[in-house]
Amino acid sequence: MIEVRDAFRIFESAAGGTVALQGLNLTVEPGEIVVVLGPSGSGKTTLLRVLSGLERLSAGGGNVLGTQLRDIDDAFRARNLGLLDQHYARSLSADLACRQTVALQLELLGHDPRQAGRAADDLLEQVGLADRADDRPGSLSGGEQQRVAVCAAVAHRPGLLLADEPAGELDSDNAATVYRLLDELVRGSGATALIVSHDAHAASIADRLVYVRDGRVVAQARPGHDPAFAVTHGWVRLPDAVLAQTGHPSLVMVEAAGGRLVLEPIDGTPAAALTQTAAAAPGPVVAAVEAVEKRYGRRIVLDGLSRGFRAGALTAVVGRSGSGKTTLLHLLAGLERPSAGDVTLGGDSLGGLTRGQLAGLRRSHVALVTQEPGLVPYLTALENVELGLYLRGADGGPREALVQVGLEHHLNLPAARLSAGERQRVAIARALAARTQLLLVDEPTARLDEENARSTGALLARAAHEHGAAVVCATHDGVLIEQADETISLDGETVYSSQM
Repeated sequence: MIEVRDAFRIFESAAGGTVALQGLNLTVEPGEIVVVLGPSGSGKTTLLRVLSGLERLSAGGGNVLGTQLRDIDDAFRARNLGLLDQHYARSLSADLACRQTVALQLELLGHDPRQAGRAADDLLEQVGLADRADDRPGSLSGGEQQRVAVCAAVAHRPGLLLADEPAGELDSDNAATVYRLLDELVRGSGATALIVSHDAHAASIADRLVYVRDGRVVAQARPGHDPAFAVTHGWVRLPDAVLAQTGHPSLVMVEAAGGRLVLEPIDGTPAAALTQTAAAAPGPVVAAVEAVEKRYGRRIVLDGLSRGFRAGALTAVVGRSGSGKTTLLHLLAGLERPSAGDVTLGGDSLGGLTRGQLAGLRRSHVALVTQEPGLVPYLTALENVELGLYLRGADGGPREALVQVGLEHHLNLPAARLSAGERQRVAIARALAARTQLLLVDEPTARLDEENARSTGALLARAAHEHGAAVVCATHDGVLIEQADETISLDGETVYSSQM
């Protein structure tokens, strides 16, 4: 179904070439569900775009369903491929209801509109959105939009599904539902799937796990088994955990002994233990919601919520998709107004302020990182952070902020050439550099691997503990939740962590 041979993809820019794929080899057999794992910027998304014909290889070759990669066009994609972009909003039209969006591909392929509508209703029911079939995307939460995009990608029962983080912004229950649906549709129709994910639920439906680093396949494994490391033209990448245990050596001796390869480090020192910043006593309330209600038509998202957010504390806001996490952040930022109740910032009510006054307040006191990074694509990572500070009239350390999020080697790369996870980290760096009183972050780790997710959580905790900001983070990621000082569930009671 898929064969890729010695694939290279190099993106040229004024700052020099960026290598996304370098000698990648991959084969996927008919009927397999293969899950691709790897850190942000490792080439996973580029691989999917190459397989769908949306990117052309700089060198190397391969085929999909017997068609050469260079010959894949719109007609081939429409007939044979199901594409699920990690930027799921791209597949949703603001002018179409959910049912129409899911049925669209079927109708374009010539199916009877009534049959297409029934198929769309069946899929929406399977992902718990039967009651939203007539709603448009603008009235749905991010997680609900993502589930509609999943349905739209599989409605025409494609022979090959290419999915990029299909459950990246979903809570655990809805992620399990989406992967169960993908499993049923792929196996029930005899199709094949290649899924990029960081989610443990994805591994539960996989026949094979493929690990990608530095634009190459570095290891493969069957679920529940240890990975086997790939040898590509004599090149093997050693696992970070193994290197850490031996002090991150830069040189090793290699010996063949009795049919075994033995590596012996000859330099390196044990890595220093990571220290977590300790939370001080919480400071004054920076922002608060008081008996807040938020309604969208007849739908109630928040119902009488009261809560204060204090300086020096990282608060994780959790709850199922559609429970109001993003809405709460938008209320605190003054981007939306409550249907009832009040929102305060620094003790002052936002209710009587004009849009211009709210914008000025945000510019001075609030940093918001949304689910879409909102970067200028032709500006470099450094220029995007500098622009954010300039618009605020603020001084800051843009380079330092980018180094903190692990992008010291990408300062001069245009945002368009960064991976989705790297763009998300630029947005976080831009917010951290502003040093505002209130930092609001919406699903910051949805597109990050566990290592970068843990690092991001530590940065947000440091912004609270060391710089005294009130940090409010909407998330369903356990890696980030465990670093929070306090957790607020919009599905039930407030839960306090042991750090407070």
